[in-house]
Amino acid sequence: MRVPRPCGVCGAGGAARYRCPRCAEAYCSVPCCRTHRGRGAPRHAAAPLCSPVDGPWSLDDILTEDDEQDRVPLQKLELLGESEELKTLLLNPHLRQLLLTVDQAEDKSSLMKKYMQEPLFVEFADCCLRIVEPPEKENILPE
Repeated sequence: MRVPRPCGVCGAGGAARYRCPRCAEAYCSVPCCRTHRGRGAPRHAAAPLCSPVDGPWSLDDILTEDDEQDRVPLQKLELLGESEELKTLLLNPHLRQLLLTVDQAEDKSSLMKKYMQEPLFVEFADCCLRIVEPPEKENILPE
C-alpha cells in the first residue's frame, strides 16, 4: 500500500497524486504543477525548468524507486500493446469503463477486489498476466 505524500508545492497532506517527470517532486493539482514549473526545482540541478515531456513518458518518469517491486520491464509492457487478444478484449465498452473507473478511483485496491468478481475483468487480468508472465514451459504437460 502506498503512503500518501504531501504536495511539495502547497503542502497539502496526503494529496499529492502526481509527480514531476524531471525531479519526481510530488504535487496535487494543475495549479501546483504550474507553480512548480514556474519556479524550477532545486533537485533539477543543471536541468532546465520543469516543462511538459516531449513524447511519451518513460517508466522512470512515472515510477520512483519506492515502486520498484511493482515494475514490469518495459519490454514486457510493449508486448501488451502488440497482443491481438488484448486488443480484442479492449474493444468491449464495459471493460473499458471498468478500467477507467479503477484508474480514477481513490481506493483502487478495494475496487480491484470487487472487479475481480466480474468474469470479463478476470479474463482481461488473465490475458495481461499471460503476456507479461508467460507460463514456464517446464510446467506444461506434453500432449
